[in-house]
Amino acid sequence: MSASVVIIDAGVGNLGNLARALRFLGAPCAVSEDPQALRSARCLLLPGVGAFRPPRERLRGERETAIRAALEAGAWLLGICVGFQLLFAEGEEFGVTDGLGLLPGTVTPLPDRVPLPHIGWNRLVEVAEHPLLEGLGSDVGEAMYFVHSFAPQDVPPNACLAQAVHGASFCAMAARGRVAGTQFHPEKSGQAGLRLLRNFLRRAEVVACR
Repeated sequence: MSASVVIIDAGVGNLGNLARALRFLGAPCAVSEDPQALRSARCLLLPGVGAFRPPRERLRGERETAIRAALEAGAWLLGICVGFQLLFAEGEEFGVTDGLGLLPGTVTPLPDRVPLPHIGWNRLVEVAEHPLLEGLGSDVGEAMYFVHSFAPQDVPPNACLAQAVHGASFCAMAARGRVAGTQFHPEKSGQAGLRLLRNFLRRAEVVACR
């Protein structure tokens, strides 16, 4: 029996923390890289840490085709950290690599005048009114946990749901249709992160018990 919530195993990232957060919210999930499991999922989550290129290469071929087929069939997708970056048109880490092109924008380096990687808690600013951000405030939102040296830029205002600042302003959360993502780690961001994950599960019509 296929799982309705699938965490995509792209070979990078602490998948266990995210799985535990989803199960705490009452959403049983599977971790898989199997194209059939991805294609049949109702809700997909794409986590990642490290560099842009390795998980991008791992997703090429059948897995990418399966993700796109799931989206065409009505699935929802949430990218987290590097998984969020992969949703954009391209990334500039270790040379330009094409992304999945599901969100508009380019992933570029944070300014080198500030400590890198950007690790720790940082507050969301310019928080949009959006169902995924329900309960997270407006203008100045909750503090979330970040670990990254690159971030999306040139994201249109109608797609960027929240920003953060580390040397420069960057898009910390974006969405278009049923595709969304966060540069921060909601599974490491306490109650605020759990609230965001709960909002996403509800939007995807996956029952969350808590």
